[in-house]
Amino acid sequence: MTIQFVKEEQEVVVASGANLREKALQNSIDLYTFKGKLMNCGGYGQCGTCIVEIVAGMENLSPLTEVEQRKLKKKPDTYRLACQTLVNGPVSVKTKP
Repeated sequence: MTIQFVKEEQEVVVASGANLREKALQNSIDLYTFKGKLMNCGGYGQCGTCIVEIVAGMENLSPLTEVEQRKLKKKPDTYRLACQTLVNGPVSVKTKP
């Protein structure tokens, strides 16, 4: 199965249960704005700087974590924290929404 990074026009093949943030970083997909590059928490869900927008395939992702429910309270339902999201099927993602 694949993760399609829309803005980067890049498709990444992943195994089921892959962490979205790890796969993005392994494939040189830039998740972070300048502030996020300096301040990101390393994937623990604390900073909220790895927000992505799910364009398609939301049903193929792990459920929202408690951390995401807090961090994304005022954001659209299509937003996820890449570090908290596990991919279980094909998905299309927009970075830095």
